[in-house]
Amino acid sequence: MTSTVFRAPIAIVSLVLALAASGAAFAADGGDPAEGKKVFNKCKACHSLEEGKNKVGPSLHGIFGREAGSVEGFSRYSDANKDSHIVWTEEVMFEYLENPREYLPGTTMGFIGLKKEEDRRNVIAYLKENTQ
Repeated sequence: MTSTVFRAPIAIVSLVLALAASGAAFAADGGDPAEGKKVFNKCKACHSLEEGKNKVGPSLHGIFGREAGSVEGFSRYSDANKDSHIVWTEEVMFEYLENPREYLPGTTMGFIGLKKEEDRRNVIAYLKENTQ
């Protein structure tokens, strides 16, 4: 007989393992930076990869590991972005880029998103190589 006391921890462990596996699967198929550069053409009108060079959107330099809404000198963040406490990881970026307005309601980013998983993986690979 299984008690309910043990079911919740087992469910939590199962969820953690599933999330870890999905992150590992994401990392295993990291994308093609050369193809990501082509995809980034959709982004570069508003975002720079250079540190301190903000455009309509903030610079993406140092994006991974940074909290959303925190680029110094960029003042056009929406309250939704500033208050989100999102930390940009590959996994978060992958989900966000599919549909930014759905992922973060209230964002002022007008981009409709990248529907193809391959495009998102490729642009993330490009960003990883070019935003350090």
